[in-house]
Amino acid sequence: MSDERCFDIAHLGHVEMLTDRFEESLDFFTRIYGLKLSGQDADSAYLRAWDDYEYCSLKLTRAGTTGVGHIGYRAASPAALERRVAAIETSGYEVIGWVDGDDSHGRAFRFRDPFGHVFEIYHDTRWYQPQDDAERAALKNTASAFTGAAPRRIDHVNLLAEDVTEFRRFMETCLGSRVTEMIQLDNGRIGGCWFTINDKSYDLACTEEHGRGNGRLHHVTYASDQREDILRAADIFLQNGVHIETGPHKHAIQGTFFLYVWEPAGNRVELANAGARLILAPDWRPIVWTEADRRKGQAWGLKTIETFHTHGTPPVSKE
Repeated sequence: MSDERCFDIAHLGHVEMLTDRFEESLDFFTRIYGLKLSGQDADSAYLRAWDDYEYCSLKLTRAGTTGVGHIGYRAASPAALERRVAAIETSGYEVIGWVDGDDSHGRAFRFRDPFGHVFEIYHDTRWYQPQDDAERAALKNTASAFTGAAPRRIDHVNLLAEDVTEFRRFMETCLGSRVTEMIQLDNGRIGGCWFTINDKSYDLACTEEHGRGNGRLHHVTYASDQREDILRAADIFLQNGVHIETGPHKHAIQGTFFLYVWEPAGNRVELANAGARLILAPDWRPIVWTEADRRKGQAWGLKTIETFHTHGTPPVSKE
């Protein structure tokens, strides 16, 4: 890959999450987690955080399973979208083709990574408009009012793949992503990569699949303004009987303050705060973490719990 940065992709736009307990999942994301319901059709609810400018950053879809339906990135312009499409069509990766879009955005170009995850790139999007006065923010420069744990915006998605090196090649080729941090295993394999397409520290992570699954989701993350929001969220989750998997604590990799829970269908959801960390250096070189580094645990010594390595959605049969 060229060292020249690619600016064709503006940001991670949305993630489609599948649930086989739709009503319970929708209640969790709106009443407890604090996302806003922009709209709903027969199959999906279109959700967003209080300061996401788009109509939807989480598309919650009724299904017979769990996991991720697709990951959507917004292109910087119509011309940038066409450039990315041309690069993907000659990349050798699986092309699905153009789709009409949905209530939240216009036509999109879909393609698939070697591990079963579906991606799409779009440009034409629907900006959010408050539906009533209760949603209207008191400050003109804030998109909407907030409730519940109240995450501010979508932050990143973490996917699982059998070969992270190949997934890295896919992200660099198709999306023009760059790696900001990574885990180098003693056996020569890459255990995880954290990718960005702008100046955020990362918008997508890929970690090694240990469950023999295909196309699985590890977690979806929304960002809070400050660490105290996450401490308050932990009490909200506790009060509402939500399974807290691990945290609050601080990651060593990327330095984010984190809290992981499982929504009612079993999909892992994170609330995180990255502070003011940005990757502004145009010639940034990835920070490499070794197995010895990782054995030290998280930043303040918390050991990573077993389910964090084994739980993904959809679940994999043990047979």
